[in-house]
This record gives sequence, structure tokens and C-alpha cells, in this order.
Amino acid sequence: MVISPVHYIALPLMAAFLIPLFGKLNKDLVRLIPGLVLLYLSYISVVLMTQVITQNTTIIEVIAGWSPPWGINLVFSPFTGFLVSLFSMLGFLIWLYTYNFKPEIDFAQTQKFYVLFMMLITGTIGIVLTGDIFNLFVFLEITAISAYSLTAFYRERDGAEAAFKYLLIGSFASFLILLAIVLLYTQVGTLNMAEIAQRMPDVNPYMKGVILILFFVGFGIEAEMFPLNGWAPDVYTQAPGPIGAIFSGMVVKAGIYSLIRVVYTLFDVSEVLQLMILMGIITMAVAEVIALRQGRLKRMLAYSSIGQMGVVLVAFGIGTYEAVFAAIFLMFNHAIIKGMLFLSGTYLVYNSTEKNIADLDGIGKVMPFTSFLFALGSLAIVGLPPFAGFWSKLYVLMAAADERLIWVIAIILVVSVIEIVYYFRVIHRIYFKERTSTIEIKIPSINAKFVMFVLALIIILIGVYPDLISGLIERAAADLLDKQQYIQSVLSVGRN
Repeated sequence: MVISPVHYIALPLMAAFLIPLFGKLNKDLVRLIPGLVLLYLSYISVVLMTQVITQNTTIIEVIAGWSPPWGINLVFSPFTGFLVSLFSMLGFLIWLYTYNFKPEIDFAQTQKFYVLFMMLITGTIGIVLTGDIFNLFVFLEITAISAYSLTAFYRERDGAEAAFKYLLIGSFASFLILLAIVLLYTQVGTLNMAEIAQRMPDVNPYMKGVILILFFVGFGIEAEMFPLNGWAPDVYTQAPGPIGAIFSGMVVKAGIYSLIRVVYTLFDVSEVLQLMILMGIITMAVAEVIALRQGRLKRMLAYSSIGQMGVVLVAFGIGTYEAVFAAIFLMFNHAIIKGMLFLSGTYLVYNSTEKNIADLDGIGKVMPFTSFLFALGSLAIVGLPPFAGFWSKLYVLMAAADERLIWVIAIILVVSVIEIVYYFRVIHRIYFKERTSTIEIKIPSINAKFVMFVLALIIILIGVYPDLISGLIERAAADLLDKQQYIQSVLSVGRN
């Protein structure tokens, strides 16, 4: 079988529709099929990334024989390929973690969970791979609908309220994005992103500004940008623990990608980068201050995740090669580290109704393995050496220093101190408080321990030897910044 980027979309989408059918044949297949699909996607990620890097090329997949700009195409480049590979492998690890995560859940609920899970994988990967702006919107809707449903998965919680809030805000974002696409099409007469980028200089500057604002606000909601992130804390709190890891590691990253692709590739308005720095700083500062005041673990992690996305926006807003490299590195580290924090934190408060941080008092003595991994993730996310988070935060500060953005450096450092305070407060409770809670402890399954161990190993390895991943990130950063190469790679397929 010929390996193609279309497999990233076709296989998980097909699996989502076939899971109910296979469930009638054998109930175990409902749990196994998603894992097999994600394992295969991880395999083709290695194959295609090797091809793209060694041959210094971009793979353009033409759908149904209609070449761009007339037909739909998928773009597997060093940047999109890096993100898709991250999503595939993280998705596989989260599937392994969820295997028998809630054995008491009935078969119908399990089946629904994995259908939505595969739809979410399809949507996030499709957002990154598509070369068509309308199809990006379609995949965004697939992701959103799956995310709404997964937020309300636990009926006994307040998930329905969180999902409804997410639905309202997400629908507003979808409206703005669709309106922007309609206006954009009236100006350029195409939906292919490469051709849009080529024709954008001829668009009326006023109309260009209106369209960009619509995209900026719409995708800003998906990227957790303040004050557009009102949906995020409740969603992270009410969704199943593993889904929180997917939201922070994949869904929000797909939103960031959409915003960055529009700003860096479709438009040539440099002023928006300054706005991105400002919004990133505000997002980071507000989220971290609110996180400091949280008494519930998952809600604290939610605001921490929002704050980290603020740093990513700042780095992309600086716009230099060094800053883009730092932003992509931070996206990778955040997906891995925050994923481990959500996965380990889920077991620390597994049977706690309110998920309060106070419920962690002295838990390090009764759950040493899980507590150690959560503490390790906490040290990594705040940027302490020798963990992976140190390098990405250092690169952001260096990129800001190169541009003499002293005020940006000062705010990041102050916010980092706040971050250290509330994460160390949790660690103090885990190890230096007496255990008084009567809440029953839930020991992680073997597969959950293995997944958390793998993520911890990645955090340490990247921290000690960042060159393991820096080469791929360098290529990804160069690819994103080379707008003309993107246009040429896509449109040359149509000309040929």
C-alpha cells in the first residue's frame, strides 16, 4: 500500500463510522480499533517525515484528481508534518492511557467515547494538513462538535453546562471565521490558501483589514486568547481527564496553527504581529494570576495552559526565525508536559468530587509514582533545568532580547515567578502535608503508568539533549516563514 497523507484523515474518519458496526461483532474491537489506527498513523508519520526531511521536499496530496487551485489538496511539509506527527503519537499514547480507564462505564458509553475520540483526531489533523481555507473551517467544525460532546461526556457532572458555554462561544467563532471566508472569496475568487496568498497583495487594504480582524477574533477564541477564552476553564474541568490532555495538546494547538497560518501565509500585514504580542502578554498575565488563586487542580491546570498559550502567541508575534523556532518548541513541550500533568493529575484526584488541591495533602506517600511524575511535570512546565520546558522558555527570552523587547522579557519573568509559586504550592501539599483526606485512592493501571512514564522520559531526554528534536523544529520554523516556497510547492502541482 502506498503511504499517503490522505490516510491521516480517511482512516480515523472511517474508524469513527465503523466502530459501532465492529462493536456488534466483538465488543473488544471498540477499544482496539482506535489504537491500531493511531499506531499506523504514528508509523506513517515517521516514514513521511523522513521523506520530507531527507529529500528537502513538500508532499502535496491531490484529492480526486483535481489539482490545486481548483481542487482540494493536503500539504505535508516540515511544519505541518511535525504537528501532525505530534498529534498522531500523542493521540496513540492517550488512547493507551484510556484503555480500561473507567471500567465501570457501560459499553454504549465506551463506544460513544471512542467514536468522538476518532472524530476529534480527524478534525485536528485535517485542520493542519488541508490546503483549502473552507476545508479548514469544515475540519474545525468536526473538531468543535466532537469537543462539545466529550465535554458533556460525564452526565453526573456539570459537563452539560460547560459544553453549552463552549457551544455558544464556539458557534460565535465559527460564524466569524465563515464570514471572513465568504468576504475573502469575494475578493480573491479562490479558496486555495496558496492562491489566496498569491492574490492577497491586490486586495483592498480596508477589506483586508476587516477580513483579518474576523479571522483573528475567530481563531483567537479557538487558541484560548484573552478575553476570548471564557469557555476553556470549565471545559478542562468537566471533560474526562484524558480529554483535557487532548484539548491542551491537540485542539488548542490546531487553533494556534489556524491563526498562524492565516497571519503568516495568507496576509502580509506586519502590524498584526504587534497585536499578537500584546494579546499574548495579556493572556499570559491574566491567566497566570487567576491560576494562582485556584483551589481546584484541573482548573489550575486549565489556566496554566491558557497562560502557556499566551507565551506561544508572544513568540509568534515577535516573528523572527528564532522566535518562531521558540514558539514551535514551546508548542511541542507544552503538549507533552501539560499532557502528563493532566494524565497524572487525573489519578491524583480520581475519586475526589470537587478535585480540590487540598485533597492532595500527603498523597505523595500513598501514590509515590504518580505524585513523582506530577512533580516532575510541574518543574518542567515552569521552565526549570534540566527539563524540556527550560529550553523553549529560554529561546523565547533570547528571541525577545534580540529584538530589544525588554518589557516583554520582564513580564515573562514575573509571570514565571507566579507560575512557580502555585505549582510549588501543589508540590508542597503532595509531599510536606499530612494525609487527612478519607477519599479513596485510585492506583493507575499498568498501561496508564507506562504512558506517563514515556512522557516523563521524553521530558527528561529533551531537557538533557534538546538536539534530539531541535533539527526538526528548525526545519518547521523555516518552512512556516518561507511563504513563497509554500505558494510555489502547491501551485506548481496544478501547473504540472
